[in-house]
Amino acid sequence: MRVVIAEDSAILREGLAGLLALRGVEVVAAVGDADALRAAVTEHRPDAAVIDIRLPPDQTDEGLRAAIAIRREQPGVGVLIFSQYVETRFAADLLAEDATGVGYLLKERVVDIDEFVDALGRVAAGGTALDPEVVSQLLGAGRRTSALDLLTARERQVLALMAEGRTNGSIAEAFVVSERAVEKHIANIFMRLGLPPSETGHRRVLAVLRYLES
Repeated sequence: MRVVIAEDSAILREGLAGLLALRGVEVVAAVGDADALRAAVTEHRPDAAVIDIRLPPDQTDEGLRAAIAIRREQPGVGVLIFSQYVETRFAADLLAEDATGVGYLLKERVVDIDEFVDALGRVAAGGTALDPEVVSQLLGAGRRTSALDLLTARERQVLALMAEGRTNGSIAEAFVVSERAVEKHIANIFMRLGLPPSETGHRRVLAVLRYLES
């Protein structure tokens, strides 16, 4: 099995490469950023790439976006996301079209290198390897998006203005309706999003966060 590793930490990168080599995995390249990753995959045509999500220069989601590009450009290369974080937006994109040859494991939950090598082998062979916590968070993100689909067109418009920081009075002026009508729309939004009354009173903030996540 021939593998490319993309990890910004030199210690983790070299350590993982050494552990894989001891188990008969040929590490053809170990790089520290997304551009070098894509270049290495193009040059070496590995069986799989092990990719951290947060890579230079921005340390946000460059690795995951590079994985999506690799899957589109070279679908025969398996990609195994190996990270501390679950990034639901781009992870869903990675799995959306075809989950074969895709894996997503969390670093803190991998305690056995042999199990990791086994998962990597499955991905390289066209199988999948998904951490249950990743699956749980992806499903949760999907449920939140589905809940937003239940909103009426006017309720979505009200929620959009809430996300801009508008007060009920300002929203009422925008739609030329009474504040009572706006309050009714907001109550419906809370109900459809599954946000019951609570002592903290943060339902407005939570509703806006759901909207922004979508």
